[in-house]
Amino acid sequence: MNDATTSFGFLEDMEEELGSTKRVLERFPDGQGSWRPHEKSKTLAELARHVADIPGLAATILETEEMDALARPPREPLHTSAELIAHFDGGVSALRAALSRADDERMRGEWALRAGDRMFVRRPRRALLRTMFLSHMIHHRAQLGVYYRLLNVPVPSVYGPTADEPFRG
Repeated sequence: MNDATTSFGFLEDMEEELGSTKRVLERFPDGQGSWRPHEKSKTLAELARHVADIPGLAATILETEEMDALARPPREPLHTSAELIAHFDGGVSALRAALSRADDERMRGEWALRAGDRMFVRRPRRALLRTMFLSHMIHHRAQLGVYYRLLNVPVPSVYGPTADEPFRG
């Protein structure tokens, strides 16, 4: 990775969070993807797929100028932990490759997310990698942890011990 991506401490945080996210996705309970905690909530499979998609979104932020959410192709359902991990790993590989090519000018350049004519966000890529990638992934990973707890799926250690994993080692 180059100075443009290491100068703001992003890579260290990214690697730690990617590892934690992978551990959470590995716990996905195959066969329970249609479960949801509330009628307004995503299903377990929808939420896990979204988490697995986020590193690929970060690569898209680095390699394109914008994304039209309405033009995004439909996503195939993923039904098992193995499928989720394979998809996640592919996104992580794409992200690492995109980061290796990103220079400081690219990182300072703006990227936009819109839905048709409606603009949602236009900000420098560097800022979006923190919010639309890292913080976004952490947020939805935490939601998965709550789903797991409600389903009695062991919740892995992320920042410290859980009731299921007293010590991370």
